[in-house]
Amino acid sequence: MLKLIQLEMKKHRFAGIIRAAFIANLCMFVLIAAINISSIGAEIPELATFEDILVIIDTLVRATFIIFAGVLLSKLIIDEFKSQSITVLFMYPINRKKLIIAKLLIVITFTFMAIILSVLFLTCAIFLLDQFIDAVPGTLTLEMVIKHGTSFVTGGLAASFMSLIPLYFGLRKQSTVSTLVASIIIVLLVCSNNGGFSLNEIIIVPIILACIGALVAYLAIRNIEHVDLVSKSGS
Repeated sequence: MLKLIQLEMKKHRFAGIIRAAFIANLCMFVLIAAINISSIGAEIPELATFEDILVIIDTLVRATFIIFAGVLLSKLIIDEFKSQSITVLFMYPINRKKLIIAKLLIVITFTFMAIILSVLFLTCAIFLLDQFIDAVPGTLTLEMVIKHGTSFVTGGLAASFMSLIPLYFGLRKQSTVSTLVASIIIVLLVCSNNGGFSLNEIIIVPIILACIGALVAYLAIRNIEHVDLVSKSGS
């Protein structure tokens, strides 16, 4: 399985994807830093404390990498079914289900690790920036880090599974656009903030969405033979 994952990452030039994730982090840092700098001397409720900054970082990072996961699903799976190149892979002496599992593990692992590392990077970067411009009142406490650290890990794990939901729509229509649109809809559902309220705060919502994502992955693996037959019959 590890060998399959390595081959898939090499085949799809994963170094470029990691580079794109790093650039996304820089963009998020610039955005948050710009908000911080512009808030100096102004009373902005959303930036009242470091705790508010951590919530913004969490929301922004999850939204970014759920959409990133949609791009990965399109690149690793949907495009190969759409172009029929997946049938060529199935001719090799490789277990088909293991191949799909390897692809899905790449998406899940990348999304989870990207969320955790991005939150860590942005939190440290904003903390260091605040030492120079003092834009955020108060200090970042250990208690705050522990509280939000647990939330980041559980939220990142839930996001990595719910990001698989677009796979259903992508495989059904064999469409990259459908996959990305579904990813954006998920972001709008769980990451939007209306008057300080977010669906993500209702703990059952991300849990249900994560379970749906896991179910979509299971069905994709179980039905891989059927999907292949449909692709062949249409060629």
